Amino acid sequence: MLEKVEFEALLELAKSGDMESLTKLVQDCEPELRLIVRRRLGKELRPFLDSVDLLQSVFRSVLIGFRDQRFDISSQANLLALSSTIVQRKIAKQWRKLQRQKQFDLVNERSVSDLLLSLHSQEVDSAKAFALSESVLQILNSLDPMEKSLIELRLEGHNTAEVAAILNSSSDVLRVKLSRIRKRLREAGLIRELLQTI
Repeated sequence: MLEKVEFEALLELAKSGDMESLTKLVQDCEPELRLIVRRRLGKELRPFLDSVDLLQSVFRSVLIGFRDQRFDISSQANLLALSSTIVQRKIAKQWRKLQRQKQFDLVNERSVSDLLLSLHSQEVDSAKAFALSESVLQILNSLDPMEKSLIELRLEGHNTAEVAAILNSSSDVLRVKLSRIRKRLREAGLIRELLQTI
């Protein structure tokens, strides 16, 4: 931490428009902010949000806010509190984004699953229908994004060549993928009409 006199001198320079002085003030908070970031991120967000990128984003927000006179920084504690609040808001924003993406993925998986099951013409009791639904969802969850897109586009009526153009892939590669997916769906008990549809 900077000595109080040094902090105040840098703050005065920063208030007069010297961004280099403000940068030094902000960077002085980095060790404390790193600890805050580590505690706040948690295991679930760490794979999606890099702590170094987050700190750079916080510093940028503080610098821009100070330059635009939106922040009133009067002490080291005040600067640290402001930076900490920005950290929390950025993490919360990323958390909400992650939750929305999970919901979106779930809705997409459910809708493809429902569409696949709706093509199954056999009459089955509720227990069998549930087991079938779970099998289809398990298969869909194991597919990579390209395979999921492949199924969706085939169900929309596109042929393999059209799907290859849309996904910027090779028709031969997609045919191999389709063959594997069909085999897994067949093993899950889905009938001929469905397999021919995709």
